[in-house]
Amino acid sequence: MPHTPDVEQVLRDASLRVTRPRVAVLSAVREHPHATTDVVIDLVRSDLGEVSHQAVYDVLRALTSAGLLRRIQPAGSVARYESRVGDNHHHAVCRSCGAIADVDCAVGHTPCLTASDDVGFRIDEAEVVYWGLCARCGGHPTS
Repeated sequence: MPHTPDVEQVLRDASLRVTRPRVAVLSAVREHPHATTDVVIDLVRSDLGEVSHQAVYDVLRALTSAGLLRRIQPAGSVARYESRVGDNHHHAVCRSCGAIADVDCAVGHTPCLTASDDVGFRIDEAEVVYWGLCARCGGHPTS
């Protein structure tokens, strides 16, 4: 799996040591958005050879904690990872095949962050999941 030089710089900018597993995991998630842990493990192993499950889990946790990855887990699904962070986007999930696609916030800057009652919270993120059928499973064809 090819690594872009900016992956190493992204790790440095986040004050993380540049290691082969970190580069491989971040590259895998960038190239395969919404990848499951098992998919990431397979991609990293195809790149580096034998790497333990625990090593990949540790890297995913470190990259998520550093804000370089986002962990999502739609109801009924295993955890998935994406490198699109720092914006207010949502997800559409296919009820049939489980495909996940990014959906930009529909109106305004962050309208879903304005709760009708914040109940004393300072809200900084909202998680919206749209459910339906993807084009392959009988949804609307994409243009």
